[in-house]
Amino acid sequence: MINRSIVRVLVTSAVLAAGLALAGCNTDEISLANNAKANQPVPARLIAEMQEKDMDLQSPMLVRLFKQEAELEVWKQTRSGQFALLKTYPICRWSGDLGPKVKEGDRQAPEGFYAISPAQMNPRSAYYLSFNTGFPNAFDKSLGRTGSELMVHGDCSSRGCYAMTDEQIAEIYSLGRESFFGGQRSFQFAAFPFKMTPVNMARHRNNPNMPFWKMIKQGYDHFEVTKQEPKVEFCEQKYVFDPAAPAGSTKPLVFNAAAKCPAYSVPSEIADAVAAKQQQDEARTNELIAKGTPVAMRRPDIDGGMNKIFASKLPDGSTGLSDSEAPGLQSVAMARAPGTIPPHVNPPKPNLAPSSASLFAAPDEPTVAASPETRVASVSSEGGFFSSLAKKVGIGNSAETTAVTSAPAPVAAKPKVAKPGRPAEPARPMVAGTPRQVPTPADSKVATAAPRPPLKPTVAADQPISSGGGSLAGAAAVVPANSFDSRFSATR
Repeated sequence: MINRSIVRVLVTSAVLAAGLALAGCNTDEISLANNAKANQPVPARLIAEMQEKDMDLQSPMLVRLFKQEAELEVWKQTRSGQFALLKTYPICRWSGDLGPKVKEGDRQAPEGFYAISPAQMNPRSAYYLSFNTGFPNAFDKSLGRTGSELMVHGDCSSRGCYAMTDEQIAEIYSLGRESFFGGQRSFQFAAFPFKMTPVNMARHRNNPNMPFWKMIKQGYDHFEVTKQEPKVEFCEQKYVFDPAAPAGSTKPLVFNAAAKCPAYSVPSEIADAVAAKQQQDEARTNELIAKGTPVAMRRPDIDGGMNKIFASKLPDGSTGLSDSEAPGLQSVAMARAPGTIPPHVNPPKPNLAPSSASLFAAPDEPTVAASPETRVASVSSEGGFFSSLAKKVGIGNSAETTAVTSAPAPVAAKPKVAKPGRPAEPARPMVAGTPRQVPTPADSKVATAAPRPPLKPTVAADQPISSGGGSLAGAAAVVPANSFDSRFSATR
């Protein structure tokens, strides 16, 4: 009898131990799913768009970001195996200047190629939701660059981060979550100073960061010609894209960011296509320079940028270093903002440089759910920029006040918005279950600003789509779950 009891205890202990071991293997999945904000479904309209573009809900994704344009792109792999653009999100706020992050406290948002794993997703962020960019990567470390907790997050407030609205980050987070559930081990996050076009390369030709930008442009070009995620390695303090072992070699390639590069080759079909593109780009860049394309004015007095769709909604709003060629905010003043703009948002200083770039509009985005404290653009008889614009185009008078969003009547006196001075995002690794939240300075700041609902209406308004049902009907996996293991090996 005693022996049976002992056996029963041992068996029970073994079962519990096995259960814990299994839970440990799925820690990322559990922590991704056991949070209300982080478990919001991908909006039905986005699911429908994926179907139209021959994408699966849980197919691999890739993210590209551009400071000057203040845009974040989400790409998804189609059933053909190539990536296609799913959606472009306007960035609400980024800080610093064009150029890479160099040291802790310089307010720079990172530039370069990074890998985002499930462990870098933060479902309990002080800024609604977030993911860590992974800065510094092996290349950054080889140059002695420092910085930590550089995020893409909500709350539209940045100090070295890329800030979206809460609604936007909820959607981006849900797309990443589904790709992880589909087997993707990490998704690539590539941050650029601007779209690497001949026009931009000509305009910024005298910028001291140009050697670095030409280096990461190689990765940009690899993706442009193949529409495949470029494999990224580091050696000799530089980036290497799509390296492969030389013909006849039997040894695996070993890369070290601070050491000499091993003998490698780039597949000829990729190398030839990239070389042709670069030759064409350089010829066009030289042509633009010869024609007298003006050099972009450096503005170290301006801290970061903001997409014009958001700047048009704020008193004295400015795009700062973003969209430096844009003629103004008039064309987007009546467009909807993609999400809630918190009252504490501090836009960049006005950029007085001449401008002529094309404007960005988002007519299909949801209406901003403004809080009572949020100022919105309007046309009234009290004067100001929008009033003058209305008179020029013949839009009514004080009796015809036009607001971009539903909000209380505009306040006559414009209160000055103080900078929140938020501390950097605290490190919060994803773990199983829901541990008790420990108060942090960042959390206390958020608590004293303006309370936000846990789930945003622009996300919840869509019909729920189950996040655990696998790929869309009829979908077939294009990339095996373990095909991403070899990527970013130098960063692990």
